[in-house]
Amino acid sequence: MIRVVIAEDQSLVLGALAALLDLEDDIEVVGRAADGEAAVRLVAELRPDVLVSDIEMPGLSGIEAAVRLKSLAPRTRVLIVTTFGRAGYLRRALDAGVRGYLLKDAPSSVLAGAVRTVAAGGRVIAPELAEAVWDTPADPLTERERAILRMAEEGRSNRDIAKALGLSPGTVRNYLSEAAQKLGAGNRIEAGRIARDKGWL
Repeated sequence: MIRVVIAEDQSLVLGALAALLDLEDDIEVVGRAADGEAAVRLVAELRPDVLVSDIEMPGLSGIEAAVRLKSLAPRTRVLIVTTFGRAGYLRRALDAGVRGYLLKDAPSSVLAGAVRTVAAGGRVIAPELAEAVWDTPADPLTERERAILRMAEEGRSNRDIAKALGLSPGTVRNYLSEAAQKLGAGNRIEAGRIARDKGWL
């Protein structure tokens, strides 16, 4: 029996994924999480064979959760199921050790097959993205720059970001300036847009 935890912040989608996988004789959904932090805690506790996770979730993203689980639960393999069909996301996911990457509009039979393949140590990548990833430039942002850009995207001031992260406003400004320079952007708003379009946020 393949034991699965599902992480998805939209409750309808979470329920649908769980129902689809529970129909399979050889797959058992042992846990559900509505955000990345909860997913990491559940996986650390339950040690499933596979974590099926969205990318964009409150707290930790699916990719950030995958990075944490490499040391916390190295035997649990991660399968991303997302609406984000950008090669930049796929590249970041592969760099994080993710074993599978599917789009949410894939047929349900593909999902169950992907869980089996990933559980067995194989890889599954959405065919429409597999070729594009080789031509995608590497993500130039550091994790700190990414976190600060996300907060800037929410409209938070440098002072607010600094307070939340335990930094000085000047340090936040330097991070945003560095990120904008790497992305060829004129300001923080443009930097956030470029990074989001490339799949780097």
